[in-house]
Amino acid sequence: MMRIDNVGVVFNPGTPDENRALKDVSLDVRKGDFITVIGSNGAGKTTLYNIIAGTYAPTSGRILVRDIDVTKTPEFKRARYIGRIFQNPLLGTAGRMSLEDNMVICHKKGYKGLKISLNSKLRAYFRERLRELDMGLENRLADNVDQFSGGQRQALTLLMAVLSEPDILLLDEHTAALDPRNAEIVMKLTRSFADRYGLTVMMITHNMNHAIEYGNRLLMMDSGEIVLDIGAEEKSLLTIDGVVQRFRDLKKRELANDQMLLHV
Repeated sequence: MMRIDNVGVVFNPGTPDENRALKDVSLDVRKGDFITVIGSNGAGKTTLYNIIAGTYAPTSGRILVRDIDVTKTPEFKRARYIGRIFQNPLLGTAGRMSLEDNMVICHKKGYKGLKISLNSKLRAYFRERLRELDMGLENRLADNVDQFSGGQRQALTLLMAVLSEPDILLLDEHTAALDPRNAEIVMKLTRSFADRYGLTVMMITHNMNHAIEYGNRLLMMDSGEIVLDIGAEEKSLLTIDGVVQRFRDLKKRELANDQMLLHV
């Protein structure tokens, strides 16, 4: 599905502020992988996502999606096949537009620019899909999205991303801004959609329990490198203490991230 080949990112090269944000990172992502990504602040997680999404180009190396080199493909073109959901639940939807108009936007992606007119058949389809959220939104198609709660908007963003049928879905701490109840709802929807539609997912999280519980692979990043890549069989036996000990043994220092360790 995707191959990252010796990708490096250097900010402010040749200056006193030079920062090697990624250091020759290589990664193979298989179709159907659900990869959780953990690491301290500044480990390179968001930089890795920005490189995959095309927010900026790497300093070195290349990125291939379905064996096509997309290293120099701009972000707006990659958005057709790489979905991304951010921490802020307001970013994934157009608040001043109606729910049905938001749904049309994601639905249009498969129609290659053809104009779609709302009709009873399409509205019925939207209602059917919105029922999957179990939030009653199927009865609110005419309401503007800014009337919805943060949890409802993030669940809607997730559904819209799924409907756009991305090759890869990047989840960037997508439940971190939600209260515990809504965070749990969105996480359950994430797992349900990933399983039901065979999605290929990468999920950054600071919640160590989620990192271990969800998905079939776990990556840990540190100082711009992938230091652990744990597959499904080994991951099923992991504990939080075990992950921390693996890091300690590998790097000969403590995992300096209070936010992650709070979830122990």
